[in-house]
Formats: sequence, structure tokens, C-alpha cells
Amino acid sequence: MSLVFESGSGTVTVPDSALVQIAVRAAESVQGIRVRRKRSVDVDGRIARLEVGVHGNEPLTDAGEAVQLAVTRALATMCGIDVVVDVAIEELT
Repeated sequence: MSLVFESGSGTVTVPDSALVQIAVRAAESVQGIRVRRKRSVDVDGRIARLEVGVHGNEPLTDAGEAVQLAVTRALATMCGIDVVVDVAIEELT
């Protein structure tokens, strides 16, 4: 579902594909993270879900938390929405 903002000036619609792109870019800004194909942002449920691959020797929980923080900040800053981020580490590279 798209994110829709309405104001006296009109409507701004941010489609799911753009929300997913924001989440992916934010996640991949974390060193050693590569987002895999399974990913989504549920506007109504306020949840983002990402499957990632982790490269390097960083503890997996630290990598997952860094992704959560990056995605949460990006969606809050760019779209004004607060989300919970579920990260599944599916691959070690």
C-alpha cells in the first residue's frame, strides 16, 4: 500500500516501490550488508522486512541492529513514518 499525504495544496503519494528503495539504500549503507530480493515495507502495519547477506566478521546481532537503525532513520527522515524493522540474516559472504 502506498503512503499518502494530503494537505491544502494537494496530495503526495509515495508508492511501495519507493519505500522499499529507501529501506534498501539505507540498509546497504551499513558496511558489509547486501539486501536480498525478499523485502517489503507495510505502511499500515508500520513494519519493514528485509533479508540480508552479511560480509565480514562483525557480530551478526550488531549488523542486524545497524540495519534496523539505518532503515528506521531513513524512513522517518524521508517519509515521516516510524516503522519497526525485521531483519533476517540469510547469507554470510
